[in-house]
Amino acid sequence: MPSNDEYYMREALKEAKVALSLGEVPVGAVIVKNGEIIGRGHNTRETEVNISGHAEINAIVDAEKRLGRWSLEGCALYVTLEPCLMCSGAIRQSRLCSIVFGASDPAEGAVVSNHHVFDADNARQTVVRGILQEECAKVLNDFFEAVRNR
Repeated sequence: MPSNDEYYMREALKEAKVALSLGEVPVGAVIVKNGEIIGRGHNTRETEVNISGHAEINAIVDAEKRLGRWSLEGCALYVTLEPCLMCSGAIRQSRLCSIVFGASDPAEGAVVSNHHVFDADNARQTVVRGILQEECAKVLNDFFEAVRNR
């Protein structure tokens, strides 16, 4: 039986596939509170011509609207790719309690790959990495391979 982490990561993968269908880098995210998905997001940077159109930011905005507040205390973020520095800052500011990600991002990741944003003494978030890592990485690798072969 799959764990809750796997279930929610599969939901984030569904969002990544929405991004893929739009020609975006296929990253997806969901935000969960008390077992319910309250926010969904996928990359929209190209389609919206917006540098902040990352899956995490879009999921945070969706959850904030649903809850009617900016603070997401007690909520968990599930995202298919390790968050970048911009998204990690937004995660800290929104007070999410945990980050669960699939694939690491050696180039831009700011959780475990580079900047280690959540290692700070005042970081409130717990981090879980590698959930459905192979599936999350495959979606991205297939996308970039197709882009290279165009």
